[in-house]
Amino acid sequence: MDKKTIMLLAISILILVVMLYFVGIDDVINALKIANLYLIGLAIAVQVFTYFLYTIRWKVLNDIADLNASVFKLLPMTLVGLAVNNITPSGRGGGEPVRAYLLAREKDYPMEETFAAVVADRALDTFPFVFLAILTIIGMTLYFDFSPALLVLMVVAVIAIVIILILVIYMSINPNFGKRVDGWIIGLVRRFYKKNSEEFEEKVHGVIKGFQDTMNMVIHNKKVLYYALPLSFIIWIFEILRVYLVFLAFGANVNPVVIGEVFILASLAGMIPLLPGGLGAVDGIMIIFYTAAGITASISAGATVIERLISFWMATILGLVILPYYGSSVLDKISFGSDTEEISDELEND
Repeated sequence: MDKKTIMLLAISILILVVMLYFVGIDDVINALKIANLYLIGLAIAVQVFTYFLYTIRWKVLNDIADLNASVFKLLPMTLVGLAVNNITPSGRGGGEPVRAYLLAREKDYPMEETFAAVVADRALDTFPFVFLAILTIIGMTLYFDFSPALLVLMVVAVIAIVIILILVIYMSINPNFGKRVDGWIIGLVRRFYKKNSEEFEEKVHGVIKGFQDTMNMVIHNKKVLYYALPLSFIIWIFEILRVYLVFLAFGANVNPVVIGEVFILASLAGMIPLLPGGLGAVDGIMIIFYTAAGITASISAGATVIERLISFWMATILGLVILPYYGSSVLDKISFGSDTEEISDELEND
C-alpha cells in the first residue's frame, strides 16, 4: 500500500470520526449497546454468502471462456479484488485487473482473456445497479427534498455508467469500432511510450484482439442470460438484505424499500474517485438520508458504522490478509501503474 493510499484512508477515517462527533459519539455508543447481536451475526453470514455468489458468477463467466478454476480457488482472488477496490479510489483501476492478473498467473492463462472475463463480470453487476439506481432517483425525488444539483449529479453518474457499459459491449461485437479503439490506444502509446514502441504496439493489438474474442464468446453465450445475470440481481438483493438486517438489529422500524434506495444512493456516492471505497462519502450519505427517513441520528450512525464494518472493512481485512499469499508486488504491478510489458514478463517468467 503506497503512502498516498494510506493518507486517503486516514483522511476518510477522520471524516467519519468528525461526522460521528457531530451526531454524538455517546449516543452512538448507547445505540451500539442495544444492538441485537444475533441479527448482526446473521448480517455477517449474509455478507459471507454474498462473497460466494460473487465468486460463482465469476466462475460461470470463466467457464464460458474456457478458463477453468474452482470456486475455492477463485474465492480468495475475489476477496483480494474487493480489498483493492476498497483501498484505491474509484478512478485508479481497482480490483478487477488484480483478479485478472492473479488468475492469469495462477493458472497460466492469457491476461487479455482473464481480463475480458472480469470486465464481463463487472458489466453484469452494472445491469441491476443501473435499474435500481433509476428507480432510486425516481423514488428519492418523490420522498426527499433533493437539491437540483445533487439530482443532476446522480443522473449524470447513471448516464456515464450506461455509456461506458454500451461502449465496452459495442467494442466487443463490432470489429470496426474495436479497430478505432485500437488505433486510439496506439496513438497514446506512440505519444507516451518511446522504448520498443513497435513491439509494444504489437502487444496492444494482441491484447485487444484477445479481449474482443473472449468478450464476444461471453456475450453470446446463453449461460450469461440464464445464470450470470439473474445471479447479479440476487447479489444486489442480498446486499440490501444485509443493510436491512443491521437496522433491524438496532430496533429501527424502516421500510426495506427506503433501505434499498439509500443504499443505492450511497453506492453512487462511492464511485466518486477521490476516496478509497467512497469511505466517508458513503457513510455520510447513509447517515443523512436514514435520518431524513425518520430514523434517529444515533441509530442511523450506529447502524451505518456496523454495516460498513461488515460490508467495507471485513472484505478489506480479509483481502489484505490473503494478499501476502500472492505477493505484495501484485498491487505494484496492477493497481499502481506498472506497465503492460512488466506484467507480461512476469507472467512469462512464472
